[in-house]
Amino acid sequence: MLLRGCLVILLLGVQFAFGQQKPNPDWVNQKFSMFIHWGLYSELGGVWKGQPVRSGYSEQIQSFAKIPKAEYEAVAKEFDPEKWNADSVVALAKAAGMKSIVFTSKHHDGFCMYHSKYTKYNIVDATPFKRDVMKELSDACRRQGVKFAVYYSLIDWNFPGNGITPHNADAISKEHHAFSMHQVEEIMTNYGLISEIWFDMGSLSGQQSKELYDLVSRLQPQCMVSGRLGNDRGDFAVMADNAYPDYKIGVPWQTPASFFDETWSYRSWQERGSLDKKIDEKLRSLVKVVSRGGNFLLNIGPRGDGSVVEFERDALLAMGKWMKRYGEGIYNTTANPFDHAVKWGDITCKGSNLYLFVEKIPANREIILNGLIGKAKKASLLADGKALNLKQDGQSVSVNIPGDVKPDRGMIVVKLEFAGAFRVVPDQILETSELSAVNAIPVYAYSSMDYYSSFRSTVGFSWHFRKSGKTITPTIVYTAGEQGKELRLVIDGKEQDVTLVGGEVQKLNNHPEGITWGKVYMFDPQEERFNGTILDPKVNAVAWRLWDDFKPGKALNIPMQEKQSVHILHELTSDREQDVLVELGVADGVQVALNGKDVLLRTYVGGIPRTNEVIKLHLKKGNNQLVVKLHNRYGTEVTYLMNPNVKQEEYKLRLKSMKLYSEEIHDCSLGMAHPANKNSDMGLRDIRVELE
Repeated sequence: MLLRGCLVILLLGVQFAFGQQKPNPDWVNQKFSMFIHWGLYSELGGVWKGQPVRSGYSEQIQSFAKIPKAEYEAVAKEFDPEKWNADSVVALAKAAGMKSIVFTSKHHDGFCMYHSKYTKYNIVDATPFKRDVMKELSDACRRQGVKFAVYYSLIDWNFPGNGITPHNADAISKEHHAFSMHQVEEIMTNYGLISEIWFDMGSLSGQQSKELYDLVSRLQPQCMVSGRLGNDRGDFAVMADNAYPDYKIGVPWQTPASFFDETWSYRSWQERGSLDKKIDEKLRSLVKVVSRGGNFLLNIGPRGDGSVVEFERDALLAMGKWMKRYGEGIYNTTANPFDHAVKWGDITCKGSNLYLFVEKIPANREIILNGLIGKAKKASLLADGKALNLKQDGQSVSVNIPGDVKPDRGMIVVKLEFAGAFRVVPDQILETSELSAVNAIPVYAYSSMDYYSSFRSTVGFSWHFRKSGKTITPTIVYTAGEQGKELRLVIDGKEQDVTLVGGEVQKLNNHPEGITWGKVYMFDPQEERFNGTILDPKVNAVAWRLWDDFKPGKALNIPMQEKQSVHILHELTSDREQDVLVELGVADGVQVALNGKDVLLRTYVGGIPRTNEVIKLHLKKGNNQLVVKLHNRYGTEVTYLMNPNVKQEEYKLRLKSMKLYSEEIHDCSLGMAHPANKNSDMGLRDIRVELE
């Protein structure tokens, strides 16, 4: 059985190979970093003409206060941050235990916090300060051994011809894109080694995203690119602001967090509340992110004079003291190796050790871990090394926490050591020879077409099954929709790449003549995000209008505006429970739900070919409802096609035999062999792997 302790390498997860550039292991292992939102908006501090601007983030005050461009530009003449000290800021980050700093080189207002030669709207040329603060910060990071990184807004309200929109998901003109390419090039060239570039906002074309990604990778091959570049380009996924997923993610990822959900930049009138509660809150957030395999990027918003807000400074210093005691369980760790979360807190993993972050102590003070194969040799408090009572009964390990041990910042941290490698028994061990999406453990990523069109995607499947014998012969069963795709199958650590071509033809055991395609309704196009939600036909039922133009197998054009989605509802009946294959036309984004359950959720960007899908519908006997959502980004129309007149057959492709571990429980995983990018949903929901 494949080791499922800290040494396990998960399919499509964070894998490192000798000599590779990305993912950068230093970036993956740093876990805790500083974000800095500082710019012209900081001079205003969330106030315009003496009145607090209470709507929106304060770094976007130009938009929310509707400040005329000339008046906002004039603020630069007053921007003179005499209290700015780059070395002090870096020293604060180090004291907090942060391994890198991400600095806002340019936010949406277009004002550059570095000396750009492509615009005079920068801190050197437009302010009385006349110093390149980003260069000072980069140099200070290098002196003090902290990684330096930059944030770069892909929208620019100051660029000629650009306006301010409420959604910030603006298309980027050719001229603006060329300007961005020049600025990114000068940043990548003039500011030393950059560990990551944090692109944000905008709605770029696929080519624009690719060109920016390629530029960064050419100039700084190890610089990690954020997924908010869009079109599923990027080296790491970025969650929504202050979002904490409750599931593990199989690609490098990060949660950006602010001290206060209301703003990222300095807000003079911000109600900050209890310092101790805020420290505890952010430490719990850090542990939650790291225990799921991510990095935690915590923001500060300096004042317009360059000084750090005392509340944020004091919180970081306190977090740093906690990190000195418990950082061993944070840095260079991997996610909780169990398939489930624990009720009492969180778990991280490193080498032959588990780190238990106990928030909710059971009444009997016993922490129990079931499903561990290996010899547990010691349990201790991580803070001072005090030994704890440890018991092991087969695969069950229990640790007793004495009553006099009190939480430190809301957590008790226990180090559980094993005598060598250990294994975690999977929650789900299949007693079947047929592996499918239905019984798989998904490997998740985070697909991002743009900031407002992002969702949890699936980039792999994994299974654990029971089988005796020395070898196994897998057969992949696929449909016409998967023809030509290159997959990678891994069984007990051994890989086999396969191209889905040919195989034995197998007729579906169905009766398409017993299916009646009934009425079709349309919910007219409306502006919305493509984020994994789809309309329920029962909600606002009167808004669904009968669509008489539809004919099965006939492609129809539907007029659309930018950033709109259209929903189509099919009513169909079946004389039995059965599977049926249909052909579906695609758009920038497609979501399909049958009787309330997703059948397909994909975007066709970032190198994903825009070819029609063939999908399998599992119909119940009687009435069925099929909802299709098509999303349009830039075009003037989408083409809708629903064609049930396709061959009702699958293909069985027998592969080479593969060796098995000597034990009875085995591991299998499946994904794309050469994915176009790291975060796009792979589809493959109709694939099966048969084992013999």
